[in-house]
Amino acid sequence: MKKKLLRDGSLEDFNSQHFKICVSGAAVTTHCKEAALELAKEVGREIIRQNGILITGATTGIPYWSAIGAKEEGGISIGFSPAASKTEHIKTYHLPTDYFDVIVYTGFNYAGRNLLMTRASDGVIIICGRIGTLNEFTIAFEDRKPIGVLVGSGGTADIIEKIVRGGHRGRGKIVYENNPKGLIRKLINLIQKEKKSL
Repeated sequence: MKKKLLRDGSLEDFNSQHFKICVSGAAVTTHCKEAALELAKEVGREIIRQNGILITGATTGIPYWSAIGAKEEGGISIGFSPAASKTEHIKTYHLPTDYFDVIVYTGFNYAGRNLLMTRASDGVIIICGRIGTLNEFTIAFEDRKPIGVLVGSGGTADIIEKIVRGGHRGRGKIVYENNPKGLIRKLINLIQKEKKSL
């Protein structure tokens, strides 16, 4: 079996999986729980620690802090922008460009960006959130994507279980957890089960 040398000197199988995990959450976090930004940062770190690649909407707030965590851990961070260009991303949408290895400029505004971003991911994590996060959640739910919800982070994340129960469409492929490490582990287990069933 072929192996590659990692930066820390260890060897990794070429066949090992790097799951693409999207972090969805509020760009404006005034309604989130006090610890939400630090939790987002820890989720970003934990995605990398557990062999993942971070995907976000290349925006402020929760997604941005998860990107900071991912980069601090030495991982890969990919952003999907609603803008059509870097100039539009900065000047029209007022969005950041740091902490991203790659930004995909979709040109499809927020709704179109949300669709492309969630579909590019193997799983989606919800932290806090507002209406846009709910939109990303419903896209992932309809696409039967594995979803992880960080309960206790405030906003949309803390009402999703109630929405799912009241939606009468089944439980979906959702795991709920209040701990970043446990949440990523449960979500990756769900993604792995999906891959094995293909």
